[in-house]
Amino acid sequence: MPPEATTRSLSQERSDETKRAASAHSDDLRSLETGLDRLQTDATPEPGRWRDFAASVVPPILFVIVLIVAWQLFVVIAQPRPDKVPSPLAVWDALGYAWESGRLQEAVATSLERGVAGFVIAIIVGTPIGLLLAEVRPLRRAVGPIISGLQVLPSVAWVPAAIIWFGLSDATVYFVILMGAIPSIVNGLIAGVSQVPPQLRRVGTVLGANRWQLATAVVLPAAFPGYLAGLKQGWAFSWRSLMAAEIIATGGTIGFGLGTMLDQSRELADLAGVLATILVILFIGILIELCFFDPIERRMLRRRGLLITGGAR
Repeated sequence: MPPEATTRSLSQERSDETKRAASAHSDDLRSLETGLDRLQTDATPEPGRWRDFAASVVPPILFVIVLIVAWQLFVVIAQPRPDKVPSPLAVWDALGYAWESGRLQEAVATSLERGVAGFVIAIIVGTPIGLLLAEVRPLRRAVGPIISGLQVLPSVAWVPAAIIWFGLSDATVYFVILMGAIPSIVNGLIAGVSQVPPQLRRVGTVLGANRWQLATAVVLPAAFPGYLAGLKQGWAFSWRSLMAAEIIATGGTIGFGLGTMLDQSRELADLAGVLATILVILFIGILIELCFFDPIERRMLRRRGLLITGGAR
């Protein structure tokens, strides 16, 4: 065989070996990438709804049962004055009396209606404000510290001013709810937007998104974890603000809510009634967290591959 043919043959063999090695290396990279994606998203099978619900609800119920047992044991052993430390049975009787008289149903319905309506209005108002401040940096530098200051300000401080402005009416209660919830929602959204990778914005711009589409279709979904944290905190502030307003602003056209029921029990020195109302307020707050926010958060974490094991975060 001529030397030139031998040289061409060896060169062709080296080229084929190089191509096969590159192809194998590319396959390895694709396999590694696929494995990493599967590790992030499909580490464990998705649990059923009832199993997920049980994992969220059963542990708090068991803990509450343990607390009630410890409370009853303290009453039996220490035998404190009933007007200072009522027994769980006395609190249950107070709760049953409020139910039989219809006061409990009326108070729960009134407070829930105000709390949910005020929270929805706070979302409608706070979300565009948060997006605007997050996207316009000069405006955020000017208004951001004021929003943070309003978030730190106790909501109860607004009650006297609200009474002067709106009188003893439902407008007073809603104003206090909004002033408590909106700053938390705005700050949560700003924090979420600040954590959005710049690459997502560039991809949206390359795909032809305008400023509004970029903010609503790209930035807002990417900022959802921070936004959800702000919503959770906003609901907590809404519920707390509502109770403060109902306790202080009584009379007039303001209806009978849980805060009013709590204040009436305080005026009658009925500690069992006070504790019963506190437990109802606490129960509603926990119920909203477990039945509304917790499933949304779990679904979000699962879709993003951050829920490592079923029922654990």
